Amino acid sequence: MGFTIRRHQPDDWATVWPLLRDTFASGDTYAFAPDSTEAEIHRAWIEAPQSTWVSVDEDDGTLLGTYILKPNQPGLGGHVCNCGYVVAPAARGRGIASAMCAHSQDEARARGFRAMQFNLVVSTNDGAVRLWQKLGFAIVSTLPGAFRHAQRGYVDAYVMFKTLVD
Repeated sequence: MGFTIRRHQPDDWATVWPLLRDTFASGDTYAFAPDSTEAEIHRAWIEAPQSTWVSVDEDDGTLLGTYILKPNQPGLGGHVCNCGYVVAPAARGRGIASAMCAHSQDEARARGFRAMQFNLVVSTNDGAVRLWQKLGFAIVSTLPGAFRHAQRGYVDAYVMFKTLVD
């Protein structure tokens, strides 16, 4: 069972929204308010980013994950991009996040970005921290108590960074 990463199409929203809603509602990996509205998330995930992508099962088109790509800062900081990734719970352990991250780096280079930065990687999200480090991202800063985890209270968050050019 393979998968494809492609640009988000308007019809994808019907499956992307429940995935994002449930992920953000858990309050353990993303800074979005757990009760964010569909309109708020649509603006943040579809309208604001430079591009939005989905990973789908090649056999039946099931949504496996999604990611966004955008400049991390405007103007003079616009050469560094930022991404966010969400993998469907049933698709975890299949290499979807790794593939989306590799895809996003290729896409970022093609768009002229020189580096990628993750601004708020929750320190208790061990799987994500390990994966990003395995893919060459370094923890460049620890933000003490910067994330209000739904179960654990205030926990640290990391800024992670990777240069995309030689």
